[in-house]
Amino acid sequence: MRHKPVSPITTVLRTLGLIVVLLLVILYAVLNTNPIYAGRGTLAEELRKRSEEIPAPASPTDSIRTERLMSTPKFRAEKRNFFEDLMRLKQVDSARADSIAQFAVREAYVRGISPAIVFGVMLTENAKFISKATSNVGAVGLMQVYPKVWLTKEMSALFGRDLASDSTNVKYGVFILSKYFSPRTRAGTVRERDWAAALLHYNGCVNGRNTPNCRAYPSKVKTFVEHSAKSICDGRGFYDCIAKPFVRGLLGSSDSTKTTK
Repeated sequence: MRHKPVSPITTVLRTLGLIVVLLLVILYAVLNTNPIYAGRGTLAEELRKRSEEIPAPASPTDSIRTERLMSTPKFRAEKRNFFEDLMRLKQVDSARADSIAQFAVREAYVRGISPAIVFGVMLTENAKFISKATSNVGAVGLMQVYPKVWLTKEMSALFGRDLASDSTNVKYGVFILSKYFSPRTRAGTVRERDWAAALLHYNGCVNGRNTPNCRAYPSKVKTFVEHSAKSICDGRGFYDCIAKPFVRGLLGSSDSTKTTK
């Protein structure tokens, strides 16, 4: 039985039809798939909503205050502790460890959070401290900052655009952490579990549906701090080392001005 030959026009129409169907399938997938952040399930749009509050530009008074803080014995002790813990990991040389410690502790002071939490997040996000490290979805640097969410015009004007620069990356990362570490409640009390909720938000594990086991992120940070922040924590437990100093700092207690050693 002989088949009727297919005309070139019919072939072209069939091909165009298949292309249209394929494009519709791709469009549907894009519109119905949640974006992820840092390869572990952060919801980019949800993070964008949470990042609407842009920090005010630094004033001369702020700069003077930061310089004064950095000249205190407490800052020098915190920086030395951070440096010692970095060197113990044997991932960076002394010059790089010194600069990372400087950036990390400085930004922790500026944003009012414990340097220990910065250390733990860095280890969880980028254990080899590779400045140009990029995740499968484009998160960059020491603290794996996602440019599609955070590299806005306003934020870039304040912090810069080069997320592969350690100084710039740490500014973004610590700012993001500080947004989620908010221990005040309406009653003015603080709950011990707040640190875990803050880390889940930093990681983007809001509902845990995008990436399996993202709920383990706070535990990973906690483990890194407990095992590797020996100088920073100086024998204190995790909550004493991270949550309590942070809480005291925000609530204005004089305890937060004590040196770590």
